[in-house]
Amino acid sequence: MAGRTPLRKDHNEGDLKRWLELDSRIVATSRNIKVLSRLSWPIEIQQLFLEQWAKGNPALPSVEYPVDDLADSVAELGAICDALANDDRPLPTYLWRTADSYRELCHLLQHAGKPEMLEHSINLYGSPDAPLSGGSLKNIDAAQHFVDISDEYYRLAKTEEADYCLSATLLQTEMTRRLDEVFQPGMVSVAVDPHMASKAAAGATRIRLRQGTCFSEYDLEQLLQHEAFVHSLTALNGRAQPHFKSLSLGAPRTTAAQEGLATFAELITGAIDINRMERIALRVVAIERVLNGADFIETFEYFLSLGNNEMESFNSAMRIFRGAPLTGGAAFTKDSVYLHGLMEVHTFFRWAMQHQRLGLCRHLFAGRMTIADVIRLEPLFEDGTLAEPVYLPPWMVKTNGLAGYLAFSVFANKISIPELDEEHAFHRISDMGI
Repeated sequence: MAGRTPLRKDHNEGDLKRWLELDSRIVATSRNIKVLSRLSWPIEIQQLFLEQWAKGNPALPSVEYPVDDLADSVAELGAICDALANDDRPLPTYLWRTADSYRELCHLLQHAGKPEMLEHSINLYGSPDAPLSGGSLKNIDAAQHFVDISDEYYRLAKTEEADYCLSATLLQTEMTRRLDEVFQPGMVSVAVDPHMASKAAAGATRIRLRQGTCFSEYDLEQLLQHEAFVHSLTALNGRAQPHFKSLSLGAPRTTAAQEGLATFAELITGAIDINRMERIALRVVAIERVLNGADFIETFEYFLSLGNNEMESFNSAMRIFRGAPLTGGAAFTKDSVYLHGLMEVHTFFRWAMQHQRLGLCRHLFAGRMTIADVIRLEPLFEDGTLAEPVYLPPWMVKTNGLAGYLAFSVFANKISIPELDEEHAFHRISDMGI
């Protein structure tokens, strides 16, 4: 442990030494387990499908996945889990759940392209039928709500957003300035890449933008608030932890909290728009359709029917079918976590506000954790075993605005919309002189 901050003496040194060793083994093993690179489709598959579609002769794509079985990784993760079993203290519980989620991910990757992958995908990411905390609603209920709201908005809206284009170079300049205000200058860089397939991509220390692409003001804010000030920030804070480096990992079990926190950041800063909320919701609806039997072509046609162009529709369908058989009935359910995570994080922030425990919310940024982790590990932040976050997004540094939003939200949720409907209906009748 040379060069590390000494651990507090109120912990058992023998246990801590063993946990640190297991933490290091989790970090080392995770490097060999890459999800999207193993499940991504070559660009040639898209090109061939769209060519066949244009000729009126579409066919299900043919996708092959890596055949390496990850047996060594599964064995190592199993050994780590065995070493942590039957110990319900906060740190070993956190380490066990992290190792077990990587083991589950290995099983998913080993069954890529087969129906058996669905069970592992649902275990990791949930499904449209997964319940939301604090009520009887499910993911699909929330998704359908946002789809209905967006439909009503588009039907009634009389104004249109300004039509303008921010170049990738302009975005690079503005993002760099804003990033350097939060991180050490140059710690998170922005690069313009002419060879990217997607519009943007982000890692812990670099954000890439596709050259020759038009970006909007919403794109700028969403990239900053979602990618930089949550995903990059929590990874960097995890790396800065003096002891347990697995807090920097994007373990599958943290995906819902990470994406929920990142989407909540868009919401609290006004960076999210109705189009993005609709896209997030429609992905959940599309997953539900696939689980009910829709194949890749039917899913592609579904996105086309929503007004997306052919390339966007292909990419949206591909997201759902990564690692899944293309004939329907099974899906890569990761896109369920965005809406689910948003609802869970929003509820957690409201709960923390109501119980005067907003300090817990800061801990969500100290590394990549679940909400349950934050609650269970609270004593370890208090005694210094785990470090407070080095970096925080601007909206968490000055929390007056956050507190005001949450205080209003907590109370506003007590107002019954059905009762309000009756009241407004009464006023309409009164105005008519009835």
